[in-house]
This record gives sequence, C-alpha cells and structure tokens, in this order.
Amino acid sequence: MTRPTAKAAFWPSPNEHVLGGRDLQRPEQGTWLGLTKQGRLACLTNFRESGAQIYGTKSRGGLPKAFLTLTPDSAKSSEEFARHMVEDVGVSDVGGFSLVFGKLTKKDVCAGEGKGLAIISNRTENASATTWICSKPGEIQGLSNSHFGDRTWPKVVEGEKRLQNTIEEHVAAGSNKQDLLNALFEILSLDTLPRRKHGQDWETYVYQLRNSIFIPRIGGKEVSNSSADEIAAADESLTAKADSGVYGTQKQTVILVDKDGMATYVERTLYDEHGHATDNDAQQYEFEIEGWSD
Repeated sequence: MTRPTAKAAFWPSPNEHVLGGRDLQRPEQGTWLGLTKQGRLACLTNFRESGAQIYGTKSRGGLPKAFLTLTPDSAKSSEEFARHMVEDVGVSDVGGFSLVFGKLTKKDVCAGEGKGLAIISNRTENASATTWICSKPGEIQGLSNSHFGDRTWPKVVEGEKRLQNTIEEHVAAGSNKQDLLNALFEILSLDTLPRRKHGQDWETYVYQLRNSIFIPRIGGKEVSNSSADEIAAADESLTAKADSGVYGTQKQTVILVDKDGMATYVERTLYDEHGHATDNDAQQYEFEIEGWSD
C-alpha cells in the first residue's frame, strides 16, 4: 500500500504558520504531528480496541490539521476546540484515534498554571470527558495505540521511565541542546522487539509490536496482505514500504521548547517512500513561539 507523505516543513499558504509532515494520499492532506509558530501542538495516534472500526468516513489526519490551521490570531481555546469537535463536528464516525493537542505558552510550560494538553478520541462522548495531561512542570506521560492510561503496553512504560531518567541526567550534567536531542533519539531507537519465531502466526506476532519503541523493518507475504492502517493500528510507528509491504519505523520526531519559548523541531526520515534507507535524513527548524509570555 502506497502512502506518500511530505517531510516536515512549513505548509503552503494560507497555513504557512504550521510546521509538520503531511499525508499526501488523502485530499485533506492531514498530518500526524505538527506545531505552529503560535505554539499550537497536535499529535495523532491510531486507536485500536476489540470491536472498534479501523476505518471511518472522515480522515483522522484532518483532526490535528483542524487545530493547527486555526488562524494565527484565533482566540479559540483547547477546551472550545474539544467541544466543537466532539459535540458539533462529531468524531464517532472517524476511525479509532487519540488526539493530543494544546497551546504551549510560558504559563503552561514553565509555571504549570494552565490546563495542559487535551486528549480526545473517537470514544469521547462529550467535551466534559476530555482528558487533560501535562498541567504541571516535570509531568511525563506516554501514549500509544490504546486508550490513554493503558499500562499494558511495555513500550509506553519503558519510554516514560527512560525519558524521565534522560531529562534528570541532562539537567544534572548541564548538557547542551544537541546532547539532549541525541539522547532523545536514542530512546526512540530502542529496539526490544522479540524476533518472530519460525512458524509463529502473524496475528500473534503483531501483538509483540507493543513491546518495542523502535520497530525494525519487518515484512513478507503476511504483511503485504494486511493494510497499512491495520498494522499501524497495532503500533503508531509503522508505515508501509510502498512496493513490497515492508513495515517499520519510518520517521522519528523530537520537539523541544525552552523556558524562553524557543522551539526546536527535528524530524528524522529513516526510509523514503520506496523503502530505501536515507541515512537518517533530518529536517531541523528553530523559531521563537509568538506570544509566548502573553
């Protein structure tokens, strides 16, 4: 299954204030992760549960796009956006998803005086059911392809622990930004995926994907017979090699925002749309968030 995507970049007009990748396959040209010059952040993961639909009539990538493409001068809050999406637009007919979103400001990031980041999913019945995370400094939360708070995913638990330890170590050592970036990409590259045993059923093996933060290239007849969304629903880091049904971690992204509102956005592309290794092709952007101290 071909899934053409654009590398992280500032989007064309009238959305030149949005930085992120884009899904070029669907006409909505949505995204899975983005940050605006005004500090709006949105991240999407597929959500899978027994009996839930994988596909929906609306594009999941259109959800973060709707938040990120609010006009630069928009005063709409995260609470208002959640209410609008859940109660006005409706999300029950969208394929399973979790959407994390919010606006990064000095008040939220440094002082812990805001509500933090919101999470809605296709199971959110009304705005009052919105989940709020990262409302105070030092809070670390992980989310993968299950409901928020699901601690049965080893990669989530291990990722939170390693992120906590890495931050503490680098603060104590007074490391520079590049050292921290390198350490964070090391976490994203942690491969603890059990290798498939001879004769092991494919559906059973897919369950193992929740054990590893990084997914090495896997493939074969069983993979090519599964859709990209079906496999990615088991792990958000999976993407399809266009011509042979090979899957694995294709992109890794780290976003840093310092206490002065300087944002650093780094995306590494490990494989191109043809499945060819890119030698960690990277895009890096830095900008000061507008209205940081307002």
